[in-house]
Amino acid sequence: MSTWFGPSIHQTFTPFSPSHLIMLAIYVVGVLFMIIYYREINLQLKLYQTLRWGLFALLITSELTYQVWAAVNDVWNFRDHMPLHLCGIASITAMFALYTKNSKLIAITFFIGIVPAFLALITPELPYGYDHYRFWKFFIHHIVISWSGLFLVLTSTVRITLRSVLSSYVYLLVYAFVIGVYVNPALESNYLYLSNKPTASTPLDLLGSGLVYYFNLCLLALVVFLLLYGVYTIFQKKTRA
Repeated sequence: MSTWFGPSIHQTFTPFSPSHLIMLAIYVVGVLFMIIYYREINLQLKLYQTLRWGLFALLITSELTYQVWAAVNDVWNFRDHMPLHLCGIASITAMFALYTKNSKLIAITFFIGIVPAFLALITPELPYGYDHYRFWKFFIHHIVISWSGLFLVLTSTVRITLRSVLSSYVYLLVYAFVIGVYVNPALESNYLYLSNKPTASTPLDLLGSGLVYYFNLCLLALVVFLLLYGVYTIFQKKTRA
């Protein structure tokens, strides 16, 4: 248990190793299941509630156990362990959206949860291999964040519109401004990767540096939001046809 839950790295994470590919396969299977069977999920209340509260439970368990892990191993600090990264915020909005079914929270989770969590799964900033708690927490948490964003839209009556795109984007910009201008300098942290790029090789490496990096980051977020809206619109038209 001390090896599995301790702070030491006994086996390093290897990108696209069998354990990584298995996690990606689980993610894809879950996405396909919800897209193919979302009508059945909506029609069967017991299945819907099982998935809804199952996702909620996995989200809150992932976050709480991570905080416990950091505290128990005496590595917790404000600089690294607050849920202020985009996926951390998406996890929180997803939990509240699953609990309340609030339309604004559903839209925000749809835009900030699906793609960032998916990209994190492809290029994890993770030192621990599959024999460690952190490996399982990371993948389960990010898989469920992305699943939740999809589940919330597919199983609700909320309509995603261009107004949803713009309002969610403005919320993100305001949040990023607060993190970049106030939080990161105060904590000497790197939330939202506004101070530095991730240590892992990610698409953010292609965004340049300095002011160009921030401009491209904002532009990338807008493009992702618009692409998600486009996919949603096409899906809605096909399901109504």
